[in-house]
Amino acid sequence: MRSTDPATSRTPRRRSLGTALLAVPLTVAATLGAAPAEAATPGPGSLTCQGKGVEPAAKARHRAEILIHAPLHTIWDLQTDVEAWTSWQKPAAPMTVRRLDSGPLRKHSRFQATVHVPTTTPSTVVISSTVQQLQRGKCLRWTGPADSTGYHIDGTHVWTFTPVRGGILVRTEESHSGPQADPTSDMGLETWLADLKAAAESGTCDGPHQR
Repeated sequence: MRSTDPATSRTPRRRSLGTALLAVPLTVAATLGAAPAEAATPGPGSLTCQGKGVEPAAKARHRAEILIHAPLHTIWDLQTDVEAWTSWQKPAAPMTVRRLDSGPLRKHSRFQATVHVPTTTPSTVVISSTVQQLQRGKCLRWTGPADSTGYHIDGTHVWTFTPVRGGILVRTEESHSGPQADPTSDMGLETWLADLKAAAESGTCDGPHQR
């Protein structure tokens, strides 16, 4: 990362089940037993969207940021077109993402990622998601579980987008709770930000905007 682009420290990838999962978006579904997002209150210094942040009591938390030299609408459209994530992200394991509703991403929108983890014993993990807060062009927050046989994590993920001199400062913070939550992991956030920057700055993804 260039010194002119704010970013947090990097953590090497590990090819375990947990790390492969953490390299893809962790999302929410109240119907699958996630804790109600409205119960979460931001901790000191946490990112927030409409006053809500990550889970303050979570076992694992990570925060990262990057400066992207691209229009805000380009970055926002890439981030909120969830079914197209796999066209520009490079997750550590094959995945598919589908919306469970239609129209532009908005509060209460639901989406689901299915991850095929090529471990010694191949596993399929389902990450079910619901958007809890969204302010167009400014912030986005979702929460929810990742589930597989013998594997469960509840996650909360916050994104903010701030115009600054030279571009858009994108910040993200994520928390994980559950038996497999790993306090030492970067949760794939560094890779996600790098992929988002590359896609937004390439000029090839500047298609029709969501309304």
